[in-house]
Amino acid sequence: MRRVFSQVVLTMLSMVSVSVAAPADAPSRLFEGRDLFGLQWVTEPRIRPDGAAVAYVRVGYDLMGDHARSAIWLVDVITGAQTPVANAPGTFSALAWSPDGKRLAYVSNPGRERPQLLVRWMATGETARVADLTDAPGDLSWSPDGRSIAFTDFTPDEKAKLGAAPAKPEGAEWAPALGIITDVTYRADGAGYLKPGYTHAFVVSAEGGAPRQLSFGAFNEAGPLSWSADGRFIYMSGNRTENWRLEPLHSQVYQVAVADGAITALTSRAGPKDAPSVSPDGLHIAYLGFDDHLLSYQEAHLYVMDHDGRNSRSLTDGLDRSIDKAIWASDGRSLYIQYDDRSVTKVARVQLDGHIEPVAQGLAGAGLDRPYTGGAFTVAANGTVAFTSGTGNRPSELSVVSRGRSKQLTRLNEDLFADKTLGKVEPLPVQSSFDHHPIDAWLVLPPKFDPAKKYPLILEIHGGPFAAYGSVFSTDDQLYAAAGYAVVYANPRGSTSYGEAFANLIHHDYPSHDYDDLVSAVDAAIARGFIDAQNLFVTGGSGGGVLTAWIVGRSDRFRAAATQKPVINWTSEVLTTDVYTFMPKYWFGKPPWEDPDAYWKHSPLSLVGCVSTPTLVIVGDQDFRTPVSDAEQYYQALQLRRVPTALVKVPGASHGGLAARPSQSAAKASAILAWFDRYRAMPGKAASGLGRGDAAEATSAAAICGSREARM
Repeated sequence: MRRVFSQVVLTMLSMVSVSVAAPADAPSRLFEGRDLFGLQWVTEPRIRPDGAAVAYVRVGYDLMGDHARSAIWLVDVITGAQTPVANAPGTFSALAWSPDGKRLAYVSNPGRERPQLLVRWMATGETARVADLTDAPGDLSWSPDGRSIAFTDFTPDEKAKLGAAPAKPEGAEWAPALGIITDVTYRADGAGYLKPGYTHAFVVSAEGGAPRQLSFGAFNEAGPLSWSADGRFIYMSGNRTENWRLEPLHSQVYQVAVADGAITALTSRAGPKDAPSVSPDGLHIAYLGFDDHLLSYQEAHLYVMDHDGRNSRSLTDGLDRSIDKAIWASDGRSLYIQYDDRSVTKVARVQLDGHIEPVAQGLAGAGLDRPYTGGAFTVAANGTVAFTSGTGNRPSELSVVSRGRSKQLTRLNEDLFADKTLGKVEPLPVQSSFDHHPIDAWLVLPPKFDPAKKYPLILEIHGGPFAAYGSVFSTDDQLYAAAGYAVVYANPRGSTSYGEAFANLIHHDYPSHDYDDLVSAVDAAIARGFIDAQNLFVTGGSGGGVLTAWIVGRSDRFRAAATQKPVINWTSEVLTTDVYTFMPKYWFGKPPWEDPDAYWKHSPLSLVGCVSTPTLVIVGDQDFRTPVSDAEQYYQALQLRRVPTALVKVPGASHGGLAARPSQSAAKASAILAWFDRYRAMPGKAASGLGRGDAAEATSAAAICGSREARM
């Protein structure tokens, strides 16, 4: 009896020990939604002119406020030592070093107060407000002598008027005044309905004073701004032609005289001419652009012309990649450029004869929810390049490369991830079933992956469609992997970074055979042997939302789908989106009333009679890019067809800001996983509500659709 009693006691003590060692609320070793609040990442690196230090904006989330917050930090390039520069509530942006590196200008946006243009004297740590502004300035640019700062800012205009209401009696409480809209562009995703006014160029003393407006009129100017070597002129881009409102891609390079504001156009050919930058010796001006051929996708080339606008020539015609940014080398005989090449963001040096030399690669952007390519870089006078770097398991950090040797300076998330097991991201070779074209794809494996097991698979599709995924960090994909799903994502035809011809394989034909590319990626994942082919799921946002709805209209092999911020009906989309001056002209060639069949042929709504897959619909209620009406059309059509569906609206979220607030980003991913779990087939257990609509609807769909492949 004593032995039995002793064994019972030992067993109870063992249970107590286990309970103490691993309480129910112990931190999970898997990536969870609440971990989004602990993430930090690097944006806006600005290397000091001497190359010895880098200022950057460190971004994270405010746990109590549920929004992004930022601070400015300074990093010593040799030692890696970090020093805080500005850390007040709100956000910071538009960092710019003075030519001598002794002062740092930046914009502070406290939130409820007015944004301000500040300058910090680095030796003393003193900061001064140099201009009293009502709107946030941008594109800060120091004059060569360091005495002035140029910037762009919004100038309000009078509201449109049409008639008048009767005179209101004193003390009366009447309805708000009528809203009169006459502008072609009157709303923008993320900004909402726009205030009347225009963006112009200004200049202010670097020691403070009243800003002086340089450009005027019913036009918009854009930066980055660049000074002439002698400080007499500022160069900017804009479109000051009579019909500029309906020509979104016809910007030109302008020279504005600092003394009297006289403006001279230096370019004139059709197509965008943006981001002018003057060479250090003042002899040349570089800019980005292309000649407009009305294609769906057109690559930006790097051009160089004489300072008076003559002898313009492209330096990157042989590259077949779109140039995102260009910075002059200090010798004025070459430029550093940023571009995406086969889903990898790179920096290279281009000589004036067009010769290109690689400098850095593996740049990563500030977007967290999905693995888009991107990033930022900056160059010192000695040629040291600072850039944002990242991997599939880490958000963007700060790295530098000098004389061919690269070094990472920050490791902002090591504490957060020290006890976390993340999903491994690995490449997946794919060939399209349509034409055997190679397609870049990746698999995100669940943590503690076991190749002997079978895992459900999520196909996650990028938007754009002219964009690209890469092997960079994604909160959505890591949350899906932590929940036990493998994730496959790919760059189907239409994706950028593979050349203009590859992107334009969907010119006036989107969606089309990008469907085959994506399904081929799924088949390639299944061929690895550890994917449960009976448990396939699909989701994507924006262009990925379009393709998600397209896929379930053509195939019933996916157990459930989640279409995020989709286009469902191209006719309604192009007439309600905030970029309606662009889409019909470039993506279809004609407005919908001139070619309704083409619009309907490519609309996922045309296939809704074929859908039997339970489909979740998600959209931000302030989405002006793919407006809420399209998502609601699809939801209501699915309801009429008795296909299992639900509509998720993200309060206050724009198209680009669907995942901007961490609580909503985590909740959205959780909703998608809950939807997929509902229809996931478990071993020995039928999935909940697996009937894809009732029997009568299924029979009706079969009669309407026949062979989906035959229809295409």
